[in-house]
Amino acid sequence: MVDAEKGAGPSNAGPKNNQYEDIGMENTANGVSKSTAHLITSEQSQQDVGICGGILIFISILMCFVFFPLAPFFIIKVVAQYEKAVILRLGCIRKGGAAGPGLFFFLPCVDEIHVVDMRTISFDVPPQEILTKDSVTVTVDAVVYFRIQDAVSSVCNVDNVKTATRLLAQTTLRNMLGTKSLSEILSEREEISNSMQQTLDEATDPWGVLVERVEVKDVRLPKNLQRAMAAEAEAHRDAKAKVIAAEGELNASKALKEAADVIAESPAALQLRYLQTLGTIAAERNSTILFPMPIDMMKAFAEK
Repeated sequence: MVDAEKGAGPSNAGPKNNQYEDIGMENTANGVSKSTAHLITSEQSQQDVGICGGILIFISILMCFVFFPLAPFFIIKVVAQYEKAVILRLGCIRKGGAAGPGLFFFLPCVDEIHVVDMRTISFDVPPQEILTKDSVTVTVDAVVYFRIQDAVSSVCNVDNVKTATRLLAQTTLRNMLGTKSLSEILSEREEISNSMQQTLDEATDPWGVLVERVEVKDVRLPKNLQRAMAAEAEAHRDAKAKVIAAEGELNASKALKEAADVIAESPAALQLRYLQTLGTIAAERNSTILFPMPIDMMKAFAEK
């Protein structure tokens, strides 16, 4: 509040200083950063425009009365529901902060109006070539959604809030992904997006900007790296297929061994299995099948 007192001069000492302190505390409580609240308070304390400023304001008001039939067309402005107007009177923010939405009056020649769009704005972060922590070059792009929550800060604290936010998003994306490995970038997109959103939101808070969402859209790898990763994945799948086939052969051999043990206990079981196999073949195709007579049956006829 020292700057506010200096800008106000000796004539503003006393109760007015307490008024500026209350304004600064109110802005901080509403979520505006300390530096932004101090800037708004400092500019509001310069409402004492002096004798020359008072004369200019008086002349402007007098002109409005002189040209009254035409004056309403030049002193009335309407802003939409999603807009707010920041009015600078002789270079200082007019008391009351941003105006709108709706109808408001201003003084010609002494008031400068900046209309700020309060809707959510989205933009694409251009593809950035990034060297990861494991020395792999990737190209990453993203999309950022933000909106202006403090119109006065977006006008007073930054030259072009949209351009500044766009450039900061590019730099933040490069710096953040440069500390990650390729596997982390591919598997932790949601965590990277949340971390980038928090970083951007903190950096743009003095500008009156709220970053709502950040999404990493695409991660493009070099062609040679894609071929190498495809070959590695194919080799891994082939090795896994061979292991599965070997396990199948092992299980089949165990089952055959158990079946052989059961058949060995009863010689008639082998003949039944043989006849079952012939029945299966005959059901699939109409054909004549010749099979030898069992030797045991021939021995029985020979003994008779």
